[in-house]
Amino acid sequence: MIKGMILGALSLIVGGVIVAALVIKLGYAPANADAKPSWLEKTIAKTALRAVINRQAPKTPNPETLNDKNLIEGIEIYAQNCAVCHGASDGQPSHIALGLYQRPPQLAKDGVEDDPPGHTFWKVFHGIRMTGMPSFAHTLTSEQIWKVSLFLQNMKSLTPQAQKAWARVRSETLPDED
Repeated sequence: MIKGMILGALSLIVGGVIVAALVIKLGYAPANADAKPSWLEKTIAKTALRAVINRQAPKTPNPETLNDKNLIEGIEIYAQNCAVCHGASDGQPSHIALGLYQRPPQLAKDGVEDDPPGHTFWKVFHGIRMTGMPSFAHTLTSEQIWKVSLFLQNMKSLTPQAQKAWARVRSETLPDED
């Protein structure tokens, strides 16, 4: 009886793999950026991302001091590297952001203030596979990434000087909005 159950379970798994391979091989699995993702795709991607970030993200507090200088540097780094996808202070997505799959969160609206600082650092440092979110590990220093994280953590409670710097980052100043 047990042997039959094991054989049945293995047959079901093998059959599922064969069907999945055929669906992919015959072009029935969407690969286009404007297709709606399936429940399974979203579940697998979110579960894997959450698990790896929880395991790998730094658990330490942000080493950058919360002050105007660091916030403004974080805003400048964000404006140069992130705003084209994640939006400017006016909350308007760029043309690039509108065409991406996955849709990047527009951080002026959908902030990450409630994420632990290490999670934000991890996402910027490593990027997120198959989402358009690049890794900045080879283009920004850890200090710069922590400053972006500091800005994002405090985006809704900026000092007056930092708020002025953030207000200058507008969608019409982004590269694709000439």
